[in-house]
Amino acid sequence: MIRVLIVDDSAIVRKIFTEELEKEADIEVVGTAMDPYVARDKIVKSKPDVITLDLEMPRMDGLTFLRKLMRYYPVPVIVVSSLTQDKSRLALQAVESGAVEVLSKPGSSYSVGELSKELSHKIRAAAATQVSKIQTKAASQEVRPAVGIRPSPLLDTTTNKILAIGASTGGTEAIKRILTALPPNSLGTVIVQHMPPKFTTAFSERLNSLCPFEVKEAAPGDSVYPGRALIAPGNYHMLLRRSGAKYYVDIKQGPRIHHQRPAVDILFKSVARSAGKNALGILLTGMGSDGAEGLLDMKESGAHTITQDEKSCIVYGMPAEAVKLGASQMSASLDDIAGLVIAHFSTTNTSKTPSA
Repeated sequence: MIRVLIVDDSAIVRKIFTEELEKEADIEVVGTAMDPYVARDKIVKSKPDVITLDLEMPRMDGLTFLRKLMRYYPVPVIVVSSLTQDKSRLALQAVESGAVEVLSKPGSSYSVGELSKELSHKIRAAAATQVSKIQTKAASQEVRPAVGIRPSPLLDTTTNKILAIGASTGGTEAIKRILTALPPNSLGTVIVQHMPPKFTTAFSERLNSLCPFEVKEAAPGDSVYPGRALIAPGNYHMLLRRSGAKYYVDIKQGPRIHHQRPAVDILFKSVARSAGKNALGILLTGMGSDGAEGLLDMKESGAHTITQDEKSCIVYGMPAEAVKLGASQMSASLDDIAGLVIAHFSTTNTSKTPSA
């Protein structure tokens, strides 16, 4: 049984979350709190496995409370925030400070039915996280490039190559670590990170400020080329398309896959069709199985495939499923992945014509 404490100054949110979670056989709400001071006492008393945390509360803001919590009593935390640009940037700071998941406030993105599925899914993902690794991430906020990585001029010749990345729980920090270690002339990159709308916008802007190349939230018809990384917008699937020798993305809705929209499987399957052997697929930390089948499609189309290893994952779920399917050609530590990307595309053939 997963024990959950709900911390939110809104009585309505506390009520909705409690009612929805009571429907789940494996989740128990052990308490609610309207502010961090009440929460502090209830944490000591009830020892929850997971905490949902609002960022705007009386007496102490959620971000300050989160940082204190991760320092003195680390526990998996799901940030609950409204879908505004400022709140999304604040939520992203919370993720960088140790929160493992982000959830939209009720009514801002989900119907009640969708909320129930999304909330329970995120709680199960949070409960599966390795808290010691969350502490490490929270304690060290600086960006550290992978050891031994140097920009490679050979990447200039791989203009028809595609890098596809998928991630969920713990993925925002993993993606940041990889992208900031790549050179300015890096491959055209397409990314799915499980996040709600607006949060993907803030995430893209944050990465764009850190990376030596352009990172943006994808829009319909955006071209994919060296020196650009596109992140799927929250609540929309992203697919890679090809027109002649050029790549672009298609953005659409459609049903959730593995409870997710965007879904990694949708992206990876489209990369298999459009880029084939000219692609590299990377499946990072995350709960569930999204991306495993798509990575297998990529492998079978001739693409090179990598999964993050168990030791460096916050949640070894999605990569583990890919390994079980035989979709992964290599498991690697997060610190080594950027170097493997550069090495792979520096040694592959430099043909200018994408394969079918």
